[in-house]
Amino acid sequence: MAEQVCRGDHSGHICVLASCGDFDKIKELTRDPKYICFNCGRVAISDEYLCNGMKNE
Repeated sequence: MAEQVCRGDHSGHICVLASCGDFDKIKELTRDPKYICFNCGRVAISDEYLCNGMKNE
């Protein structure tokens, strides 16, 4: 299994928002996803909200 990495400010990532129960913010950030997290499979409008985001084409 590949090593999981986290880029950027982890406190703003969707995985952290989920653990805090901030589902309204998550709905906003995932409305029209363009990126997917290579670590966990979550999606977001920008890779800045993911630990290891990549373009979802």
